[in-house]
Amino acid sequence: MSLPPRPARPPQARRRWRRLLLLLPPSLLGLLLVLALVAWLALPPARLVPMVLARIGASIGLEISAEGDAATRLGRHPLIVVRNLVAREPGAERALLRARRVEVALPWRTIRGLGDPLALVRVELDGPVLDLPALQPWLASRPSGEGRLPTLEEGLHVRDGRIDGAGWSVEAMELTLPRLRGDAPVRARATGRYDDGATRAPFALAATLQRPASGRGFAVVGAVAPARAGWRLPTSITLSGALHWQDRLALLPARFGASGRYLAGETDIPFALGLHGPLRAHAGAWTLLPAGIALRGGGLVPELDARGAFAIGQRLRLQIDGRIAHWPEAWPTLPPPLGASRQPLALSAGYRGLFDLSAPLALRVVRDDLRFDGRLHIPGLVDWASTLDQGSLLPPLEGRLEAEAMEISGARLEGVRIEFDDDAERGP
Repeated sequence: MSLPPRPARPPQARRRWRRLLLLLPPSLLGLLLVLALVAWLALPPARLVPMVLARIGASIGLEISAEGDAATRLGRHPLIVVRNLVAREPGAERALLRARRVEVALPWRTIRGLGDPLALVRVELDGPVLDLPALQPWLASRPSGEGRLPTLEEGLHVRDGRIDGAGWSVEAMELTLPRLRGDAPVRARATGRYDDGATRAPFALAATLQRPASGRGFAVVGAVAPARAGWRLPTSITLSGALHWQDRLALLPARFGASGRYLAGETDIPFALGLHGPLRAHAGAWTLLPAGIALRGGGLVPELDARGAFAIGQRLRLQIDGRIAHWPEAWPTLPPPLGASRQPLALSAGYRGLFDLSAPLALRVVRDDLRFDGRLHIPGLVDWASTLDQGSLLPPLEGRLEAEAMEISGARLEGVRIEFDDDAERGP
């Protein structure tokens, strides 16, 4: 014989329980709440951790999952440890973040609110891999101001991290971010190595973001040392501007400064470079357009002021138009009357090729009635400069030089036209 169904609890009984809870002393009510939270946290990690990750993911618009053994620990700040974490936008094929191990310490208020708002105490990541193309759409979808990013009372620490871009990566990255809270200034330090398959560049940088919600007051300072077969470029850099990420990453405007040395064998060329303009991220590339350019240095490096455009991706593209203030003393002396002029040189240059500048540089130089149109090979120029005292007086040029008049060995020539043809074998 089956038992009769249990009668439903009348509405009066439910209201009676609510009134009893309201009549409890606040201290006792708080104790009951804490006991309920402790019971919840006492669940096996295999059940608790997926629940917490789901709540955290829902609060920031991500699907977060983990595999392997998880662990939890109670204390002043409950601690959750997960392994093989994967985070992606809902429905996305590519994960924007993977990590070998993640340790998260949460305040009790985050647990009480089930992750809303998302406030964390500390996050440690071992072996994370960040997919930058997959990250950018998620950043663009985040709300502005408060709630855009979680708070981190005791910061973020990354060990052995990697960032994957389009055709490049940052490897062996160590990152320390002491604190992330609301619109308080953010400061971070990072070391690692950039690698695009041909160029490697170890770096040690410090970054500041004065107002995270608006992106104002962004700056990076530090050292970077790009290197390829045959040369190194140890450089100190500064980069600053207002950081934007609504549609895509951008620095508007970007102010970039670099001072360093070009080292190749016995060649040592000091330089200083300044760039200014809007820096924007595109699919697999960065552009600086329009760009203000200032180049200074010693020896072979001219004093150049110019305007132009840069595109940096799998290859380098640039176009500049400016002027060289005066003929560098380290350059071969021009014959009179060309060498007697004090007028600046108007210069236009264009380049499309690899970052090692192995492709020819299209070049046009105009001064008074002097005009040169042709191509210059930068690696050959560096080799020529290192043997200037024992080699050819002319750099590796291809093109045509025209001048109304020129004096050579005491003879005055008019309507001069000189063809340069460098027969040395060049790279692509």
